[in-house]
Amino acid sequence: MITLLSKIFLRGRGDTKDPATRQAYGVLCGAVGIFLNLCLFAGKFFAGLASHSIAITADAFNNLSDAGSSIITLIGFKMAGQKPDPGHPFGHGRIEYVSGLLVSVIILLMGLELLKTSASKVLHPEELAFSPLILVILAVSICVKAYMFLYNRRLGRKLDSAAMLATATDSFSDSLATAVVLVSTLTVHFTGLAIDGWCGILVGLFICYSGFCAARDTINPLLGQAPDKEFVQEINDIVMAHSRILGIHDLIVHNYGPGRTLISLHAEVPADGDILELHDLIDTIEHELRDALNCHAVIHMDPVCVGDEETIRLKELVKGYLAEIDENISMHDFRIVTGPTHTNLIFDVVVPYSFPMPDKELADTIDRRVRLDNPNFYTVIEVDQAMV
Repeated sequence: MITLLSKIFLRGRGDTKDPATRQAYGVLCGAVGIFLNLCLFAGKFFAGLASHSIAITADAFNNLSDAGSSIITLIGFKMAGQKPDPGHPFGHGRIEYVSGLLVSVIILLMGLELLKTSASKVLHPEELAFSPLILVILAVSICVKAYMFLYNRRLGRKLDSAAMLATATDSFSDSLATAVVLVSTLTVHFTGLAIDGWCGILVGLFICYSGFCAARDTINPLLGQAPDKEFVQEINDIVMAHSRILGIHDLIVHNYGPGRTLISLHAEVPADGDILELHDLIDTIEHELRDALNCHAVIHMDPVCVGDEETIRLKELVKGYLAEIDENISMHDFRIVTGPTHTNLIFDVVVPYSFPMPDKELADTIDRRVRLDNPNFYTVIEVDQAMV
């Protein structure tokens, strides 16, 4: 159904990195989610009243909350698609994460309320009615939620949307939860075991876990999570495809919402190269990054001495010292300043965030190791943390 509707209403929107395309798909999926969840709520609410089942009724209101969540998601995608303005020069893409966070809160509240109600049902069980119609409604609900899981997951991966992937996870949890309700209904009918309240608790736990996962997936980008390794590799491949680029470092990826990314990095170029030609090359690479990754790119040129044998020798020497301390330490921006009494070795080192040694202690350790063999060498060291 989603494929058919997208062909009808989203004709010509093939660029999934375009904010307008993301907005169109988000609104379409939100509208379909509202419709399907309202249908499920109506069917389950009727079945719950007819059977006096707290688990079925609670599952019905879970679907009603899902409809509300779909409304929030729809509004979120609509607002996230707004064009940049003077107050928000990078657009409004993070609203998609905010709407996902609101959905997560709703899911958690519904799960907690269900746990409370189900606990009461465990303490005060009631007799359940049974009919084939109830079984049909529950079975249809499982199939519908499974379908919603599949199309949300497919589009979530296609658009790289954390909000849609969270919705897919929620739909999968709902499908499992309803399956638990169906099993409890059959168990009560055929065995007489009063497990309805316990199954309601299980459903509540499913909902709470789903809400927690959705919240985690939306809070992380709001806090500023590290970019995907695949995305970093794409950047590296595009930049390093040019032979005059000798290396890159200090890569920073700013995420202002899906499809709205700002990249800044330092590109090493030959120090003896033509400055105008190199500047033109940097401009070309910035445009390539923008076209390929739908991002804004800012590249700083770092001139690197490639022909001085003494600089090359000392650079390799220092690399060996760093490897003795820890193989995870890397180095860039190496240069030397010679004088009548001593030589300054100036460079940056990059360490993982999990590196146990404080920055100053690491710099002092490197300095001592360098001067152990070369007393006339002084070091000027800047310690950076690796992006990924």
